[in-house]
Amino acid sequence: MTVQQACEYLMGQDEILILCHQSPDGDTLGSGFGLYYALRAMGKQAKVACSDPIPHQFSFLLPEQLPDFAPQCVVAVDIADTQLLGSKLSCWADQVDLCIDHHPSNRGYAQRTLLRAEAAATAEIMIEVIHGMGVKPDKKIADCIYTGLCTDTGCFQYSNVTSHTLRIAADMIDLGADAYRINRRMFGVKSKARIAMEREVLDSLVYAMDGRIAVIAVTGEMLARTGAQESELDGLSSIPREIEGVKVGITLREKEGGFKVSLRTVEKIDASQICAVFGGGGHARAAGCFIPEPLEQCRDKIIQAAQAACKEAGL
Repeated sequence: MTVQQACEYLMGQDEILILCHQSPDGDTLGSGFGLYYALRAMGKQAKVACSDPIPHQFSFLLPEQLPDFAPQCVVAVDIADTQLLGSKLSCWADQVDLCIDHHPSNRGYAQRTLLRAEAAATAEIMIEVIHGMGVKPDKKIADCIYTGLCTDTGCFQYSNVTSHTLRIAADMIDLGADAYRINRRMFGVKSKARIAMEREVLDSLVYAMDGRIAVIAVTGEMLARTGAQESELDGLSSIPREIEGVKVGITLREKEGGFKVSLRTVEKIDASQICAVFGGGGHARAAGCFIPEPLEQCRDKIIQAAQAACKEAGL
């Protein structure tokens, strides 16, 4: 769909359920609640749902209370695959009326899809939808959109950032978004448990291909030792790629039945293609998958796939 078609569709609905993905990040929440506030401003019934608890650092996005009603329309935001809905929202997997997303690996599961793969974040698309519905963003919406932009771009450091991304961020600041407070909440404050977790993760660091590949692991035992919560793990996946000389940074996070893999790569190496070997996907520089193996076997398999990609790229 085009933005105009998505706007026309939403304007014709009255009771709208907005779905965010499990292990929610700033983009799915910022986009979801940005749409929520816009729809409420239009006098429509709307609510946001997520399988997992919303992390404390995003609490400023939440309304005082969400209404309860039987939805007539279901919208998924920043969700490339229904598997990302999580167990509590899996009942909606075959009932998504509209998906708004920026992942090129989107499975096309919704009846209608507004997909813009070149967008740095779904929030970048969502603000166009909000404007297209005739809603003038207020400070609350501006905070939501800015949060989605800054979190999906690593505070505007990643290669997905364009001049358009920065113009939207500037527009949100002009509308009242508290950029300093949001940036600090997202990137500038860490709990003692998070610091302890970083120390554990660095102890797990393994190199391959003469340091061109770096792998870290997050296990259940580490979480138990440090007392860190799942919501405090965001940003860990950037650690391997920040190491000088690393072309492929890999983070393995233990889940039931195996390990969730997060890849970050430099130019010339497509992270989504590496993850596709294991049924995953994502973006060219950032992607993910799941490997149902113990730690050592999982690490060996993803390193082999990364080595093949490095050799193909001539690195």
